[in-house]
Amino acid sequence: MTRLLDILFSAVGLVLGFPVLLALLVVGYFDTGSPLFRQRRVGRHQKPFTLVKFRTMKPDTASVASHLADASSITPFGRFLRRTKLDELPQLWNVLKGEMSLVGPRPCLFNQQELIDAREQRGVHLSRPGITGLAQVNDIDMSTPELLAETDAKMLASLTLGAYFRYIVLTALGKGTGDRVRTP
Repeated sequence: MTRLLDILFSAVGLVLGFPVLLALLVVGYFDTGSPLFRQRRVGRHQKPFTLVKFRTMKPDTASVASHLADASSITPFGRFLRRTKLDELPQLWNVLKGEMSLVGPRPCLFNQQELIDAREQRGVHLSRPGITGLAQVNDIDMSTPELLAETDAKMLASLTLGAYFRYIVLTALGKGTGDRVRTP
C-alpha cells in the first residue's frame, strides 16, 4: 500500500511542484553553478543508487556524511534550502523510480560501515530508504549510528498507514532539524 502512495504522491509532487523545482534550480545555478547534487547511496538490500538533491554546499566540498562536513561549506541559499527542507524535493524522482520511499530510513553512504553493519543486524536494509521517518522527526542523524539503526528498525516494525502520514506531515511542518554539520 505504501508503494502505491509513494508513486501517487511523488508523481503529484513532481507535477504540481514543477514551478518551485524550476525556480530553485535557477537560483541554485546562480548560487553554486551546479544546482543538483548526486551521490551514490546504500539502497534496499544494500544495492547502490544515485540520490538526487538540491546542492546546499559548495561544489568542491568533500563527499562525506553531513555530520562530518564543515558548516562553512554551506552556502547562504543552501542554509535556506536545508531549513525549509526544500533541498529534499528532487528525491521525489528517486521515490517515483522505486529507489526510495517517502517514509523509511535515510540512505547512508557506502563509507559509513558502522551504520551499514548496525542496520544489517536489524534488517533495516530489507526496506526502501526514505526521505523522512521516525529518526528524522526526532533529530537523530547519522552521527549516532547505533541509535539511528535502532530507531530505523523500531519505525519499520511499527510502520502503519497512520504513521506514514504522520511522519510526512511532521516533516512538512518543520519537525526535525536535518543532519547536523560541524561548526568551525
